[in-house]
Amino acid sequence: MSLKISTAGVRGIIGEGLRVETAINFAQAFSTYLEGGRVAIARDSRPSGSLIRSAVLAGTLASGSRIIDLGVIPTPSLQITLARGDFDGAIMIGAGHNPVRWNALRFLREDGAFFNAIQGRELLEIYHHGEFTKAAWDEIAPVEKTDGALQLHAQAVGELLDREAIRERGFTVAVDCCNGPCSLITPKFLEDLGCRVVALNNDVGRPFPHAPNPTPDNMSQLEALVRAAGADIGFAHDAEGQRLGIVTDRGEALNQEYTLAIVSHIVLTSGRCKGPIVTNLSTSRMIDSVAESAGTAVIRTPIGQAYVSEKALSSEADIAGEGSGQVNLPKLHPGPDGIAALALILDYLAKSGATISDLVDRLPRFRMIKENLTLPPPEIFHALQRFRREAEQRGDEFEVDLSDGIKLDSPNGWLHVRASTTESMLRIIAEAADPDEARRLHRWAREVVLQ
Repeated sequence: MSLKISTAGVRGIIGEGLRVETAINFAQAFSTYLEGGRVAIARDSRPSGSLIRSAVLAGTLASGSRIIDLGVIPTPSLQITLARGDFDGAIMIGAGHNPVRWNALRFLREDGAFFNAIQGRELLEIYHHGEFTKAAWDEIAPVEKTDGALQLHAQAVGELLDREAIRERGFTVAVDCCNGPCSLITPKFLEDLGCRVVALNNDVGRPFPHAPNPTPDNMSQLEALVRAAGADIGFAHDAEGQRLGIVTDRGEALNQEYTLAIVSHIVLTSGRCKGPIVTNLSTSRMIDSVAESAGTAVIRTPIGQAYVSEKALSSEADIAGEGSGQVNLPKLHPGPDGIAALALILDYLAKSGATISDLVDRLPRFRMIKENLTLPPPEIFHALQRFRREAEQRGDEFEVDLSDGIKLDSPNGWLHVRASTTESMLRIIAEAADPDEARRLHRWAREVVLQ
């Protein structure tokens, strides 16, 4: 499927599913929903971004909103601009970890949070109904442009840190920005902290050099750079600055699950907070170990930034995120922020004198297996129904959670089978302390859904 429309926004392959008219209509629906007002527009560095931006500008203006164009910036830079500015909402044009042929429109509230499920459904009703507000010729305002979002973001994150301690430590930091908008902020931010920066793929005018998702498979270049430069740590961004991958001083690319666990440990042991950790159903049990050590709780939500952000705000959590490398600091702004995450890691290492490898060695080890099965939507539905029936027959062995797909939990491990909200995929995730148990759970789920 080349187009996905959901309460999280619209996402698709350019020219196949996501067309200019789709972007125009969604922008009109969003402007109608807001009843006009000041709308911020931003995008990532995908080649299709200028095309979709033009469509979004046309639709938003046609329905009477006043536009402030923030240009090519990371999504967290947009969110902090909303949280600290005077806007009625925003549209982010960018498909995050998806391949370069994809793009997306995602819709944000005035506080910087993405639309929640209720707001998303209301927007979809307007879109499908097709009756949009129409501005008269003399009600169309000129597009304003501003370039202050990156500076505001860097300044806000810098206020969280002991800058002098980081400067005294004199880190060598390797960074892979995937030629995304973090190229415009991360290297300079690190240099301003006194780090020696060795950067690759930091040109927003060039194509993505690899899939824009900071998984170990996509961090081989960064691993080599860390070893060659003798770097203290390596960081990899996705195409929007929301996900953060880490390479240790040993040159080892970490599973993305480590990112939230590491930052949660830092936040909870530094005296910054003692509240709960909010994360999703598929995040590693490393989080539970970190929370238990700190004497706090873990609150789990369905998968998706909107669910995590909404629950973090309502529970007054200081740390939240997802196991895909996303870390939220709700008191900074509502969304995941890779720049803030890497800054807190450097701050901790500078003040503790530890290495990133030392920190990783303190965390428990689990074996997690993730598989994405590309299937047509009808087959995904039937596969989930088969697995649900099988799971309910084994209710004495597992605790069953049906809030997002089917999650089975037991003391020995857990298994989660769910449909992706962004692609036509069925996701299978299994985790256990014993690698053999993780493989057994994964194999069983795969056999059931594919039978």
